[in-house]
Amino acid sequence: MAIGISVASMAQVRVGVKGGWNIANVTTSNSGGLDDSRALNSFHIGAVADVPLSPVLSLQPGVFYTGKGSKLERGEPGDAAYFKTTTNPQYIEIPVNFVGKIPVGQDTRVFLGVGPYAAFGVAGKNKYDANLAGVHTSGESNIKWDDDTPFNDGDPNQGYDKYKRFDYGGNFLAGVEFGNFLVSAQYGLGMGKIFSGTDNSSNDKSKNRVWSFSVGYLFGGSK
Repeated sequence: MAIGISVASMAQVRVGVKGGWNIANVTTSNSGGLDDSRALNSFHIGAVADVPLSPVLSLQPGVFYTGKGSKLERGEPGDAAYFKTTTNPQYIEIPVNFVGKIPVGQDTRVFLGVGPYAAFGVAGKNKYDANLAGVHTSGESNIKWDDDTPFNDGDPNQGYDKYKRFDYGGNFLAGVEFGNFLVSAQYGLGMGKIFSGTDNSSNDKSKNRVWSFSVGYLFGGSK
């Protein structure tokens, strides 16, 4: 009986693809506030599974390649005095969301979800572009990652010119399923500071915040 129930449950699991647009930012104040002008456009793409736990609740784990970061800009392009820097760290992110679904029509469901995520930094660039007294300069460099992981106590490679490789936080999402298609919006609330050497827990500066707008497709029979 247990094997039969397990097989029946697994037969309803759907696996699919999901991707879209990120609006990323990094907190700038002790209270966790943001400067909206520093938001940076990026993207995410990956795979997601939908595991039914009940007729109205699913577990949705996934794995994504996602870009985060922020920008700082002063002046306008072409001005005699203009400066812009962007930082765009990119992560492999694993969310595990619990999603409640409300039927609103034939094969259509509105859903709300919440869950944690863990992320591992793998790439990214810092870029700058500036005009000063008629002289234009620009350049880029690869982001440097420290050896920070959840499994070590010390980090001999930390430094203020490096990013912490491990990030974690929570997700809040909402959207609509149309059969096997889905459209969703998600807010990622980072809880770990992104810069190496900044472990002071008395403020919320330098933590990732990301709005993600996604479209996806789940293969298999609709639920």
